[in-house]
Amino acid sequence: MSMVSLPGLKELIESISRERNLPRNAVQNALREALLKGYERYRRAQNLDKKHFEEEYFDNFEVELDVEEQGFRVLATKTIIEEVTNSDHEISLKDVQEFAGDAAQIGDSVLVDVTPDKEEFGRMAAMQTKQVLSQKLRDQQRQMIQEEFQDIEDTVLQARVLRFERQSVIMAVSSSFGQPEVEAELPKREQLPNDNYRANATFKVYLKKVLQGQHRGPQLLVSRADAGLVVYLFANEVPEIEDEVVRIVAVAREANPPSRHVGPRTKIAVDTLDRDVDPVGACIGARGSRIQVVVNELRGEKIDVIRWSPDPATYIANALSPARVDEVRLMDPETRQTHVLVAEDQLSLAIGKEGQNVRLAARLTGWKIDIKDRDKYDYAAEDAKFAAAARQQAAAQLEEELAEEELAEEELEDMIETVDDTGEALDEELETSEELEESATNEL
Repeated sequence: MSMVSLPGLKELIESISRERNLPRNAVQNALREALLKGYERYRRAQNLDKKHFEEEYFDNFEVELDVEEQGFRVLATKTIIEEVTNSDHEISLKDVQEFAGDAAQIGDSVLVDVTPDKEEFGRMAAMQTKQVLSQKLRDQQRQMIQEEFQDIEDTVLQARVLRFERQSVIMAVSSSFGQPEVEAELPKREQLPNDNYRANATFKVYLKKVLQGQHRGPQLLVSRADAGLVVYLFANEVPEIEDEVVRIVAVAREANPPSRHVGPRTKIAVDTLDRDVDPVGACIGARGSRIQVVVNELRGEKIDVIRWSPDPATYIANALSPARVDEVRLMDPETRQTHVLVAEDQLSLAIGKEGQNVRLAARLTGWKIDIKDRDKYDYAAEDAKFAAAARQQAAAQLEEELAEEELAEEELEDMIETVDDTGEALDEELETSEELEESATNEL
């Protein structure tokens, strides 16, 4: 078999494998595909026999790498026939018998060496395959990253700052011990305002998404602002959560507040079925030791740990911590609207700076919370207002139902009219048929 020489092939594969953090077989596969593409381009440029090459024309060709001999061959799978019309896909029985003996039969497939003899092809193949090889290697890297990180989305990884691109931080992460690092992007919206992203600084990051397709730049999207990071940090620090004695029911986080005058804050609701365990105390720890570890990792972010309750009123009151709530009135459970009554000196605490406390409480509980001054609250007026709104909503719903019924009646009338028209048409056809039958009888 002939072979195109590629001096230094073995060293080239080893070098690419180290630089790209790819296994040698992946590099060899990419090189085969690139060389095959180079051969295809060579053939198209030569335009042998003035043929028009379709897109799938070269599907029966393959490249065989010989690492030890440092070269490659081009092979083609051809079908044995009596009379050859396409020498790239077919071969005559007589030609096959010259090297395969009498065992070959018409209709069989045979692998044939079609490596060009020209030295020019080696130089052209090298030039043509360089760009293709680079793309194939990038594709191999992307595929490996997807396979490696796809199963660990929504988990926390250790990351190291590499560089900055526009407003994003490019970080190095690895999925497990001993695995090579890959690049991940931490966009501006996923960063914490109190973080200092200096070169080589390490952070815990939440793997938010593994990007698919031909995406330029890092494929991994990580976050420091996602609520999942808070859940992980507590689960890692509180043994009762890991042992499932204490469970995290809900988390509401505002890592990047709308105003720079308001700091990051998180509310986390916890619960337990064990009467002997205080879930809030377990998360806070002795003298705040456990929660302090989480706060330090999040660079001083304020965290409220509250007790979850199946009773909405109790849950809402707890969620507004540290404010002291006097009464929670569930005004409309269907639309989840509630009035929370507090003393005048608790108003600003319940609402929070620029509304952050009540905003997080609403997100945590799923209720629309309206903070009211207890001393100025008019029970009768508020009840009347909600009763009027309920009547208006009921009237609108009734009107909508009547409209739907009217539409249904119109559709029914149309259907009846259609049936009547069809019946009249059938009657006319029957009458015509009877007249024809009577006429035929009279003629007889």
